[in-house]
Amino acid sequence: MTGFRARAAVVASCDAGGRTRVTRLRSDGPLALRESGGAVYLVGAGAGPLGGDDLELTIVVEPGARLAVRSAAASLVLPGRRPGASRLTVRAEVGAGARLDFTPEPAIAAAGCDHRAFADVTLSEGAELVWREEIVLGRHGERPGRYVSRFDVTDCGFPLLRHELRVDEDATSRAILGDARAVGTVLVAGKDLRTEPYAAEGLSVLPLARAGVLVTALAGDTVRLRDLLTRGLSV
Repeated sequence: MTGFRARAAVVASCDAGGRTRVTRLRSDGPLALRESGGAVYLVGAGAGPLGGDDLELTIVVEPGARLAVRSAAASLVLPGRRPGASRLTVRAEVGAGARLDFTPEPAIAAAGCDHRAFADVTLSEGAELVWREEIVLGRHGERPGRYVSRFDVTDCGFPLLRHELRVDEDATSRAILGDARAVGTVLVAGKDLRTEPYAAEGLSVLPLARAGVLVTALAGDTVRLRDLLTRGLSV
């Protein structure tokens, strides 16, 4: 028995008046998309992702357009009864002079889950990107499952970022993450960013070789995590 397979897509275009319009919005299975308040929201239409599920979201922001992608709530990654890992792939293309703001709510790696999250983003000349990922290490009082996150960003044909994070039951040992129960990153790319490397308790700010900054944080809960990520962007 195989898991659920879903393919969803959103396309944002810039009209002659400079206004952004969502010209394609395709939901599929648990990947339900809704346009509201100037953003596109991921709305959970079912449990999961569950073990064996293969979900994919394609995002295209055409030249000059602006698109914000949010989620209505945190996502709970569960083991399910099907064999194999669950997968969520997000592929994004950001055209020349366009901007993508991808900032969903956290993913919760429930005990027993085995999940692969992969993001592949391509930026064109003058494109801007804000991308946030937050992972909660298990529900209250439980150890996390296995969660592997891979994030690749290419800027005008050149690698900007290749980043991978692996979380499993051993991640909650004090030797690895200390007391942290949540980990997150924010990438800001495509602007004329001027900053220096910075590190504090639970926070690091890393300027990239091309125009971009990667902020990484660890915290005891999601509120503190979000505060640290926000602080990192203002350093």
